[in-house]
Amino acid sequence: MVGAISYVGFRSPPLAEQVALVTGASTGIGAAIATALAEAGADVACHGNSRSPDATCDQVRKLGRRALALQGDLRTRSTAAALVQGTIETFGRVDLLVNNAGLIRRAPAASVPEADWDTVLEVNLSSVFRLAQVAGAHMLERRRGKIVNIASLLSFQGGVNVAAYAASKGGVAQLTKALSNEWASKGVNVNAIAPGYVRTDNTQALQDDPTRSRQILERIPAGRWGEPADIAGAAVFLCSRASDYVHGHVLVVDGGWMGR
Repeated sequence: MVGAISYVGFRSPPLAEQVALVTGASTGIGAAIATALAEAGADVACHGNSRSPDATCDQVRKLGRRALALQGDLRTRSTAAALVQGTIETFGRVDLLVNNAGLIRRAPAASVPEADWDTVLEVNLSSVFRLAQVAGAHMLERRRGKIVNIASLLSFQGGVNVAAYAASKGGVAQLTKALSNEWASKGVNVNAIAPGYVRTDNTQALQDDPTRSRQILERIPAGRWGEPADIAGAAVFLCSRASDYVHGHVLVVDGGWMGR
């Protein structure tokens, strides 16, 4: 659950004086990551699309950190630059970028509407590149920064009735490696987290299907679905100095699913 990480007794939290931008931070994994980064000492710009990130910002402030609420449709090409610029204008810089925002459209591949394909690829992949490009340019100038993309088990597997989502998340994994190859020697770490089956809005259809939910649970060695906060520790690690020699890695956090 959110709030499970404690840094009481540490000389200084691992992300003290860092500034983070987290997309898709209104609920779910994004909200859990934003809160965890604040617990670790970071100030956080929280992005939301149709839903306000105000509740997440309130949690950040309760932890004694500064917060900024930003909204914007990531299908719009100018949104990425606006989010990065808004963060810099408020906090002076961006040290950490977590590209979490994403969506899913379920349909058999033969009948996927072209508009759904375009929307999923635009939000899940193209906006990730645009945000990394804009924030990365800022980080490269300072020769320091951490970018964490949210991939998926479907970065490795094809899934069923989620062709666009699988394609986008496969792209996120490869984009992570490509950016790392260019930026690792310049002080910028680019990595990704591949969550397993986590209880979020994106997986609600699977949770509501008794057969699919049972099948999924039976394959998870941990014996439970993941919770958003299960992803938070991995994000803090990849944003901290502890991961300074980790580049181009896709960290699977899945309760053991991929080991079956």
